[in-house]
Order: sequence, then structure tokens, then C-alpha cells
Amino acid sequence: MANVLLTVSGVVPPDLAEQIARGTRPRADYLELARALDADLLDYAEARRSAGRFGRLLEQVGGANLLLAWASFTRRRRYRVVFTDGEQVGIPLAWLFKFCSAGRPRPRHLMIAHVLSVKKKMVFFDWLGVHSQVDRFFVYSTWQKRFIENRWQIPPQRVVHTPFMVDTRFFAIDRVMPTDAPARPMICSVGREARDYATLLAAARGLDVRLTIAAGSPWSKGADPTRNQEIPANVSVRRFSSAELRQLYADSRFMVVPLHAVDFQAGVTVILEAMAMSRAVICSKAPGQTDVIVEGETGMYVAPQDPAALRAAIEYLLDHPEEAERMGRAGRRRVEQSMSLEGYVRGLSRWVADAVDAGR
Repeated sequence: MANVLLTVSGVVPPDLAEQIARGTRPRADYLELARALDADLLDYAEARRSAGRFGRLLEQVGGANLLLAWASFTRRRRYRVVFTDGEQVGIPLAWLFKFCSAGRPRPRHLMIAHVLSVKKKMVFFDWLGVHSQVDRFFVYSTWQKRFIENRWQIPPQRVVHTPFMVDTRFFAIDRVMPTDAPARPMICSVGREARDYATLLAAARGLDVRLTIAAGSPWSKGADPTRNQEIPANVSVRRFSSAELRQLYADSRFMVVPLHAVDFQAGVTVILEAMAMSRAVICSKAPGQTDVIVEGETGMYVAPQDPAALRAAIEYLLDHPEEAERMGRAGRRRVEQSMSLEGYVRGLSRWVADAVDAGR
């Protein structure tokens, strides 16, 4: 019996290692975890190859994540631990454990939980009790930790707040070539999930600053939140590769992350990337996004959906560049100390090792 199966909600590029070696993209967390744990990876492509006709039918009915859950379920006797990379796979797998192999031994199930406070997800816990089939939840937001513990009376030791991570080797200011200072200062905003770009555009309109918005995201399936918005003359919107995004951070004075008042850590990836690039971050203080930025030390929080407050924060850092630089340096120190990819892998590896031992 092998120790660990790790799911990947996507397709692992066949040339992933070459891309990382060339420096065109950051290291992949799942690849680093697999190496540290000596785990087998299971992605959509492998699930399709191995799940047979019934698996293909499940994908047609419920999508690729249901297929991935089924492929994990069919491997349940081969592993001591199954580590699902999100509730999109973990919930259907927990359902399968509960209703298709009830009373039979199963592997330990560890699940990353991004946001469970959504009605269609809560049904599985409220009515079907699938949390009994998740041995440990890993959450990136303390709001989500409290929610899971309180709503389903789950002991705190089963719900682990795990700081998210960034590849501090790839996202580092010394990895980019300096560019000539523009005539007007430049700032940026990056990402799509739960972004309130209408508020940002209102705040930036007429400011003596160039604002570049990178509204793409590999994770969000929602529409581009800049669509149908009136784009001011000092704002540009485009997509960036990972290497281009790194250069954008370097060329910007600081980054702005306008969020709706969501209860999960929307924006955490780009916040950490900017901090790793020694850039201060202005962020909407959404209930779920309060664990990364330290107010006045690595950045600034503003009230959600408040263009005047957001404009005031932008003007403050533009007028006090030394403050922005100080916050940027502090942000780099913070990610190096507690939110690096290496630290993330070490932390999760300890929990997985405990689960492997418990499953012997």
C-alpha cells in the first residue's frame, strides 16, 4: 500500500518541470508537496485515462471534479491518505466514502477548504453529514475556520488554519530587469475572483497615475469584472503571463486589491506575490481577507465599496513613497518568514505524516 494520493484540480502540463527550470513560471505547490511526501499525483488527464466508461459518464453529468473524486475513490484501497486540493473534489469524495463504502475501512481524508459558507456546499454538511468523512480541513482564512467549527461543531484540531504561500524564488525583485521610470507613477491591480473593479475605477478616475489592471485568473470562472465598465484614460486592462506579471509588480509603486465583502481569502495569491516583490498592498477589508496584510506595516486596509476611502489610500501612498517602500520591504520579510512555498510544504507535510502514521 502506498502512502499518499494528492489530487490536482486541473491538468499538469507535461513540460511543467521545464517551464519552472526556464524561469517562465513559479514552482507549483502540488509538485513540491508531491516531492516532499513521495505522493502520487492524480489530475484530470490521469482520471480520464483510468476511470473507464462510468467515469466518463460522471464527468458528462457532474464535471471534471466529480470525475476526479470518483477516480480517487476507486484508488481508496491503494493509499493510506487521500489529500484533496479543494472542496470541489473533497466534498464528492467524502460523499462517496459515506454512502458507497459505509462501514468499510477507508484512507484518511485530508481536504483543503477554500470556502464552505456557500448554500450549495453547506447542504452536503448540513443534511448529509459528509464532514464525518473528512479527517482534517485545511483553511486559508480564519473566518472560514471559525465558521466550520461553529456550524458543524467540529473540534478545532480538525480545522487547521494554514497560511497560504508564494514562491519567493520566482517572485523576487532581483529576478527582474529594472525599467526606466515612467513620466507618471504606475500602480497595478491583479486578479478576478470577487474583485470590485467598479470601485477601483471610480477611485482612480482623474488621478495623476497610470493604473494597470490584470483581470485574468486561472482559478475564477466568473466573467471579467472590468467588462462593461467605463475605463478611464489613465487605466489599461490586459492579461499577463507569470513572468510579465512579475515585471508589472516591479514597475508599480504598489498594488491595489479591491474586493467585495466576501468571507474567504479572495486575492490572497496576488497579495502574496506583490509582497514577495517588495510592494505594499492596499486591500478592501473583506471579512475573509484579514490574515495576510498587517495594517500600517505591510499595507493598508480600506472599507469595501468606498471609492473615496480607496482614493485617499492611493493618494497617501503616492504622496509618501518612502512609506510604500517601507511597507514593501516589510511585506517581503513577512512572506519569507511565514508564507513561503517552502514553509507551506513543511507545514502540510507534518500533518500528512501524522495522517499516514494514523492510517497504518
